[in-house]
Amino acid sequence: MATKKTNTFSNKNSGLSLIPWLGIVTIIILIDQITKITINRTFAYGESLSLTSFFNLTLAYNRGAAFSFLASESGWQRYVFTAIGLCAALVITYLLKKNASQRLFCWALALIMGGALGNVIDRLLYGYVIDFLDFHYQDVYHFAAFNVADSAICIGAALFILDELRRVKK
Repeated sequence: MATKKTNTFSNKNSGLSLIPWLGIVTIIILIDQITKITINRTFAYGESLSLTSFFNLTLAYNRGAAFSFLASESGWQRYVFTAIGLCAALVITYLLKKNASQRLFCWALALIMGGALGNVIDRLLYGYVIDFLDFHYQDVYHFAAFNVADSAICIGAALFILDELRRVKK
């Protein structure tokens, strides 16, 4: 009698199906926090180190969201953005468990969740997000400073769009 072999990591009903994706989330959070702690301990606020003609390491604090959206508000935004990040993590956990066998989709979600939680940790610990990656053109036009968590969110969003485009093509 032949027995049916199941793959634990693709079984949608198994809690183990979350393990690889939560591992990616954890790695993103660790890299994000280690880089932020290193920059925060090495640089004074506003200090900048030019590495190339288009890239600096610059310690900046962002009390708002992307591109310092709502940064000048009275402080309520810290709690709103923290709550949004935590709610997103709960929804993403559900989606990861439900769709654990869809690799590209789950990579996208894991990167987004890791980035969101990395920034939530900053908001909880400091009341702002630590940014330090500063790209610019001729030292005049600076893109908003960002961090590893923001990068993971952007890469995850791009992968999510790619996955949706692939899905629509089918």
